[in-house]
Amino acid sequence: MSRRSVDPRQLSFARTMRRNMTEAELRLWLRLRARGAEGLKFRRQVPIGPYIVDFLCAERRLVIEIDGSQHFSDEAMAADVRRTAWLEARGFRVLRLTNLEVMQNIEAVYQVHRRSIGTNSA
Repeated sequence: MSRRSVDPRQLSFARTMRRNMTEAELRLWLRLRARGAEGLKFRRQVPIGPYIVDFLCAERRLVIEIDGSQHFSDEAMAADVRRTAWLEARGFRVLRLTNLEVMQNIEAVYQVHRRSIGTNSA
């Protein structure tokens, strides 16, 4: 997954998305950045194949997606199922959260994240 193999337009769009994160994405990013998640490195708005994932821990092949209300239509949910299947077929685990979950209870979200990376320590 080298940057050289990524479409330059997709890279540009990912950069734009990094500058315009949602409040929920920013809130979680503040927990994940600078190896704040159990010493693991996360990147945000990362191109993987035809997709740009919200957060990626390459070491654990973990993708975290934060879904806003636009993800709740039938069409969007079907697209998310296809996206998750595509990522899982390539060895990624996908953790999907909603904006509401992140905004209302970041501590619970962080605990779910820690379990997903196999860490149970406090």
